[in-house]
Amino acid sequence: MITFFAAIILLVVSYFTYGKYVEKVFGMKETRKTPAYTLADGLDYVPMGKQRNSLIQLLNIAGVGPIFGPIMGALYGPVAFLWIVFGAIFAGAVHDYLTGMISLRNRGAHLPELAGMFLGKAFKHVVNAFSILLLILVGTVFVTAPAELLGDLTKGWMSVGFWVAIIFAYYLLATLLPIDKIIGRIYPILGLILLISAVGIGGALIFQGHPIPELSLANMHPDNLPVFPILFITIACGALSGFHATQSPIISRTTQRESQGRYIFYGMMIAEAIIAMIWAAAAMSIFDGASLNQLLAEVGPAGIVKEVSITTLGAVFGTIAVLGVIVLPITSGDTAFRSARMIIADYIGLAQKKFGNRLWITIPMFVISIILTQMDFNILWRYFAWANQSTAMIALWVCAMYLALQKKNYWIAAIPAIFITMTTFTFILNAQIGFKLPMNISYIVASIITIIIIAGFFMGLRAKLNAAEKGIKPIILDDGLGKAS
Repeated sequence: MITFFAAIILLVVSYFTYGKYVEKVFGMKETRKTPAYTLADGLDYVPMGKQRNSLIQLLNIAGVGPIFGPIMGALYGPVAFLWIVFGAIFAGAVHDYLTGMISLRNRGAHLPELAGMFLGKAFKHVVNAFSILLLILVGTVFVTAPAELLGDLTKGWMSVGFWVAIIFAYYLLATLLPIDKIIGRIYPILGLILLISAVGIGGALIFQGHPIPELSLANMHPDNLPVFPILFITIACGALSGFHATQSPIISRTTQRESQGRYIFYGMMIAEAIIAMIWAAAAMSIFDGASLNQLLAEVGPAGIVKEVSITTLGAVFGTIAVLGVIVLPITSGDTAFRSARMIIADYIGLAQKKFGNRLWITIPMFVISIILTQMDFNILWRYFAWANQSTAMIALWVCAMYLALQKKNYWIAAIPAIFITMTTFTFILNAQIGFKLPMNISYIVASIITIIIIAGFFMGLRAKLNAAEKGIKPIILDDGLGKAS
């Protein structure tokens, strides 16, 4: 268990060290007013306390990703631990903190608007479509997964279809009503269930002496699927997830002070990584690669969750742990649809104060999502995973440009951006859901694309700096509303 404990310690220590450094690079301003006050509207811009915000942020970002992803990633063996730990510290938490804080400095703007501001107007339209696609996929996935778990728990009493309808009804209310009416009130209760679940599984692994494997760089996948790029797409939430960039603006609109940002954004990503570590360790210690692979084919990751929970905690407490897992997707699906509504509203310039305006945007999204629930879940998950990491790629390049325009250390965002760019293009070029090219060809083409994108970044940076120096177009980094008080 040395590897497991060392990983948890590294994650916690990173919050106080690297997290502090990232905060310093960004340039947090304690007395700067936040959008929660400068744009307060009682709907989306509502000041809420740090603990409340951090809990909502954790539940928003921690869908089934930090559970299903690590369970599937466990097929590769302990090498998955490395991606969870170092991915979370140097990529995921940096991504979450910077996207959250840049949004906070710009009226709580969502990723499409930020991409338009810092990468160019054309990117706004592309990222807008991409973000909405991702969010609808997330909402759909996070209806199907908890409905199947609930259907299994209530077999012979409530069907999966019944739970799909109930979850959709809740999502509709959470999307339409003010954030402090439902989300702000029930999340503390759901958060308690989540914490009991994670602590229960982690404690059982330790005290029952389950043999958590030690670090190995060997690829242990039964089908010998390559670690790169598939592992880095499979384990997203818990290491690096673009979905988080769509969620952080929700909380950037309710944050009271900039000094709370590291705790809310960087800290909650580290908490999610700890959850991912627990579930990856559970899958590796309870199953061997062959049996895990077979069970995934037969019952899927939801079935593995139930098996792990009952095995480690028994029938009663195992059921409570499953409920904790159910909490995660539900508390990400609701804000996925809410984010999509806000992004579409910002894009078309439709004020959201009137209930009717919210309804006109929300209903078509739910119709599309209901149709998508008829798709095969495994195919849906693969598209979600690729779209998720592609969104992370875009968000990291936005963060790198934001820092570079201020002549700050942009490499803290650029290095993970380069890595995930290479990863996502290699995957989609090779994957069966993509272009189906041979892996060696995919490596070459992805390398060329990555080099072109890096060159484009530096050319764009130079053009913006030159235009500013000549007085043609000033560099605008924030909305100007939050002048220090």
